[in-house]
Amino acid sequence: MQLLQKFIKSAELNMIIRKMGQQEVYDFLKNNKRKWFTSKDIARGLKVSIGSVTNNLKKLRKSTSVKFKFSNNKYYYMFKS
Repeated sequence: MQLLQKFIKSAELNMIIRKMGQQEVYDFLKNNKRKWFTSKDIARGLKVSIGSVTNNLKKLRKSTSVKFKFSNNKYYYMFKS
């Protein structure tokens, strides 16, 4: 039991919890204009999970705040100027 508690405590210490919203994704694209990115590229650039980026990109797409295209079985996103 103590080994499990040490493992959990260690994992908690190593976790970085960061709230991320649409603004961070929008700013990332805005700061990298004229370049297409996948959600994976954006997640790496922001050092957050792909799930967070994907959810926020979905909202940005609905609001038409970003350009997107589907190519080679992937979605690509770009700042809409």
